[in-house]
Amino acid sequence: MTGTDETRARKYTVLSEPRPAEILLEIKKSEFIGHVARVESEDEAREFLDALRKRYHDARHVCSAFVIGADRDIQRSSDDGEPAGTAGIPMLQAVLAHRTTEEALQDLSDVCVGVVRYFGGIKLGAGGLVRAYTDATVQAIDAARLTTRERLRLGRIEVPHADAGRLENELRASDVAVLGTDYASSHASLNIAVTDSEEAREGAEAHLASSSSGQLDVTWGETEWVDR
Repeated sequence: MTGTDETRARKYTVLSEPRPAEILLEIKKSEFIGHVARVESEDEAREFLDALRKRYHDARHVCSAFVIGADRDIQRSSDDGEPAGTAGIPMLQAVLAHRTTEEALQDLSDVCVGVVRYFGGIKLGAGGLVRAYTDATVQAIDAARLTTRERLRLGRIEVPHADAGRLENELRASDVAVLGTDYASSHASLNIAVTDSEEAREGAEAHLASSSSGQLDVTWGETEWVDR
């Protein structure tokens, strides 16, 4: 996946479960079996498609499209023997055009779609194939559960043992994610995360200053992608 410090995006939509979703679409006796899976690299996408080809070894076509990265900079598609432009590109366009539930954004990524076709003996024509592969892709995505993947800035707060529990509760109440607490002999360290923006960091710092009468500080670290 693209590194967190090299991306323009601060969040995007992904499948919430690693288990692939599957649908069946029948059109004029042809079967289109759509599969969609979460992947984090081009190698993972190709491994998923190879597994589909082995599973459906007797199928005429296993067409595919995948999009990877927060900025969706990796985009690939394949017609796998169907007439050029009737399968892979329409599938890719369906992935890119998918509107997620949050603010109707078109930001779905880290996703691979494979559509298996068993020919039923009736030709669909170029237009029919485009519609079939598009519909199979859309239905496969709709069958999957989605979530937001967000780039968070990690931070660390050293606090006296007696104040750790109270401060943790107050931070959570102010929408600051507390990822865990480490205890040393002299103090506790709260590991926190906020949206990777100056506004979010300043808000967390202001809340901490208010809660501790200016006695505590946040040490900010690297960024990390987290499913929200």
